[in-house]
Amino acid sequence: MNNLLANKRGIIFGALDERSIAWKVAEKVHEQGGTFVLTNAPIAMRMGKINELAEKCGAQVIPADATSMEDLENLVTQAQEILGGKLDFVLHSIGMSPNVRKNKAYTDLNHDWFSKTLDISAMSFHRVMQTLYKQDAMNDWGSILALSYIAAQEAYPFYCDMADAKATLESIARSFGYHYGVKNKTRVNTISQSPTVTSAGSGIAGFDKFFDFADEMSPLGNASAEACADYCLTLFSDLTKFVTMQNLFHDGGYSTTGITSQVMEKWGE
Repeated sequence: MNNLLANKRGIIFGALDERSIAWKVAEKVHEQGGTFVLTNAPIAMRMGKINELAEKCGAQVIPADATSMEDLENLVTQAQEILGGKLDFVLHSIGMSPNVRKNKAYTDLNHDWFSKTLDISAMSFHRVMQTLYKQDAMNDWGSILALSYIAAQEAYPFYCDMADAKATLESIARSFGYHYGVKNKTRVNTISQSPTVTSAGSGIAGFDKFFDFADEMSPLGNASAEACADYCLTLFSDLTKFVTMQNLFHDGGYSTTGITSQVMEKWGE
C-alpha cells in the first residue's frame, strides 16, 4: 500500500541514529507520504545523527527536553506552524535510566536517579499529551504511540528501574487514552517491542544473551526495529481507528509462549 499516511502530520521523538526505532519510523512515514518534525533532547542531538535524518526526510528539527513543559509547549506550537495545521500522529520513543547506565542493582537503587528515570521515561509521556491536549493540537482520530517493553508486566532483573517506568508509561497511555478518546477520538497506545539492537537497548548489561534467548523463545523470532516501524505506521493510519488504550505486543509471540523446543534442547545439552 502506498501513501498510507498522505496528508498526515506529526512529531517523532527520540531518533538518535540509524539503529533507533524512531529513526526507522521516520523513514517509513516519509516513504508513505507523511510529514513531521523531529525532536530530541539537546544532549542526545549532540550524540546522534538526527540532522542527517532530517535532511533525508525533508523534516525540520526542534530541540526539546521532554521533561520541560516550556520546551514541549514551544515544540507543539512550532510543529503546527511548520507543518501547517494540527497533528495526526505522535511517536514517544524516549527512555533513559541513570541506574541502568551505572549498573546499579534493583535492590540498591539510587532513588534520586530512580526519580529521573521515571521523569524522563514515563512522566514525559504525560507531559507531551497534556501539552497536545491543552493546545488542542491533535486532529480528530489522531494517533499517539509510545514504545514499551514486557518488563512492565513480568520480572526481568536486568531491566532494573526501567521496568517501573514502562509500567507507569502504559498506565498513562490507558488513563490519557480515555480522556483523549472522549475529547476528539484521538487514540493512545503503547507497543511492547522485542529486545531490539538499539543504542539504548545495547547499553543494558547482558543484553546480547537475553536477545538470543528471546529469539529462541519467540515462534517468529525477535521483531526488528524496521518491523516495529511498519507496525507503528499501521497504528498511525486510518486502518486502526478503533484501537486505543492498549499495550500491543510486537514480539514474535514471546509474550504468550511458555517454552520452545529450542530452549528445551539447550537445557538437555
